[in-house]
Amino acid sequence: MQKKPRSKKNHWIPVVAGFLKKDGKILVGQRPENNSLAGQWEFPGGKIELGESPEQALTRELDEELGIEAEVGELKMACSHTYGDVGILILFYEIKYWKGEPKAKHHMMLEWIYPEELKLRTIPEANRKILDRILQALGGTWRKSSL
Repeated sequence: MQKKPRSKKNHWIPVVAGFLKKDGKILVGQRPENNSLAGQWEFPGGKIELGESPEQALTRELDEELGIEAEVGELKMACSHTYGDVGILILFYEIKYWKGEPKAKHHMMLEWIYPEELKLRTIPEANRKILDRILQALGGTWRKSSL
């Protein structure tokens, strides 16, 4: 009996992202030049390290990227995406409160934008393909920008 060739194991990266909301706007950061997806706009967050819960990872990432002490709220949505032979699982959380003013410690720049403005930004394909779900997960009645 001939053995089937072993298929290559998929490589998955678990990622967390935070929805920070203020005055009807959401916080997005522009990815740095030396990173993958450079120049694209994303929600703050990052990879979950071994031994961390998703909430612990997001608290750590928001401190590292924005210099804030955040209280992570409920999981708003989850999705997966494939970039080449690497899969990512993204968990989106609401950030209820934070101490400090977010600063661009990791991103080239930060901006508070109206949620519908995401449609006009260059955002990672993982977010673009589920943009309607993201806008729904952000919830609430948003003041319309001049779009």
